[in-house]
Amino acid sequence: MLTEDGKHLYVSYDEYHNLIEKLALKVHQSGWEFDTILCLARGGLRPGDILSRIFSKPLAIMSTSSYRAEAGTVQGHLDIARFITTPKGEIAGKVLLVDDLADSGHTLRAVIDMLRTNYAPIIELRSAVIWTKGVSTFTPDYSVEFLPSNPWIHQPFEGYDSLGPDRLLEKWKV
Repeated sequence: MLTEDGKHLYVSYDEYHNLIEKLALKVHQSGWEFDTILCLARGGLRPGDILSRIFSKPLAIMSTSSYRAEAGTVQGHLDIARFITTPKGEIAGKVLLVDDLADSGHTLRAVIDMLRTNYAPIIELRSAVIWTKGVSTFTPDYSVEFLPSNPWIHQPFEGYDSLGPDRLLEKWKV
């Protein structure tokens, strides 16, 4: 649910999973065949896992990070892992790059540039996200929702960012 001022989008687990299924349908209906799904951790882990299951394709993982301060709400320097974890040796062929959103577009653009420069076995690369913000300088190949107002997206699992072990112990009185 988008707040009246357009600054916050609250997403339930059901909505989140429905959006991932809609993303899968967009990719499927495009007719594009791909060999591997490469998800960007952390935001692309959940969508990547679900798409991997739907399409029965191997899931590769690349870690990136730019949101750190204030429980992950302030964007900082972008770090991109040097290596990709994949069950099939080196990543190759046609690759679907998956993340949760195109926010500024900086992460997706930087990762795609790095992949094109350093991973010659990738012959075709397309990107898929749940949300694309109006401020993004990058346009993904597949996206479910366009958000012109640039809201902060409150994903259903964000509560874990500030939970911590002590609060978890208190919650479960272990």
